[in-house]
Amino acid sequence: MKYWVILFGFIPFVSTAQTNDLGTWNILNLKYSHNEKWSFFGEAQLRSLKFYDNFHYYEYKGGLNFKAHKNLTLAIGAGSYQTYKEDGDFVLPKNNDEFRIWPQVLVHQSIGKLKIEQRYRAEFRFTSNGYRNRFRYRVGLSYPFGKEINGYKPFQISASNELFFTDKEPYFERNRLLFAINYKPTKTTTLQIGYLQQFDYKINDETGRDFLQVGYFIEIFRKQSINKIIDTNLKDN
Repeated sequence: MKYWVILFGFIPFVSTAQTNDLGTWNILNLKYSHNEKWSFFGEAQLRSLKFYDNFHYYEYKGGLNFKAHKNLTLAIGAGSYQTYKEDGDFVLPKNNDEFRIWPQVLVHQSIGKLKIEQRYRAEFRFTSNGYRNRFRYRVGLSYPFGKEINGYKPFQISASNELFFTDKEPYFERNRLLFAINYKPTKTTTLQIGYLQQFDYKINDETGRDFLQVGYFIEIFRKQSINKIIDTNLKDN
């Protein structure tokens, strides 16, 4: 019961922050693990600049993961990213209509129960304002807690910070900071709630804001190897 107090402790914060134009950042993520090495993913996001109002952005993307080592995962993804003007829901004309391809390297290690994750991503962006390159680096920490259930702990707290760079002046483009708590009701589903702060520097494809982040993550396993994959994932985490 005490862990639900942590989750519902966000409610007063959200109610207060609504007056300060707290936006919303919603995520639905689906992952299919074919075996210990290969997996596929799809994700959709919907964002608003006010509390479930002034929707200005959505994206959908998919890709492929390859686990080259227990601490190293390689990925390739692509997707559509659509940004609309402010002061309404999906106001035209758009600020940006974009197709993006991105390779990614994910490095993670554990110190006791504390997990450290570093993500390196290069983005090849075909936008309505021309072609662009962008490079992203994210570092994150996560810590599972709670009474163990079926070999896993149901709760996890995490924090991450991500930097965005380009190959043209002014080079630095964005900073994204996230604090979150996850609840895992089953081995294959995760619910997330968090606070995300985004600062943008001289770009117009999206506006920096404070956001309430809500996520739902689902992992599907190939039937023949489900137990082995789950056990491997839980050991890595």
